[in-house]
Amino acid sequence: MNKAELINQISEKVGVTKKQAEDMIETFVEIVTTTLKSGGEVTIAGFGAFMAKTRAPRMGVNPQNPTQKIQIGAVTVPKFKAGKGLKDALKGA
Repeated sequence: MNKAELINQISEKVGVTKKQAEDMIETFVEIVTTTLKSGGEVTIAGFGAFMAKTRAPRMGVNPQNPTQKIQIGAVTVPKFKAGKGLKDALKGA
């Protein structure tokens, strides 16, 4: 499912216009992004949690010259941990 399909489904199920559904999706993404950037976590009970994790620096291999080692710096990456409700729903599917 892509963003347009999600907007259509929300519009139909909630009974709002497609523009309002699109605004809801945009606002959700903006809030999650802002919260993760500030070091917070967004938890939706029964669904899951969005969080930011810092990946430690490590040694890697230069893909253009496999004999050369390169230092890969620390990076912050988004992470999603599925909640019990979502896991249980998928097990029964």
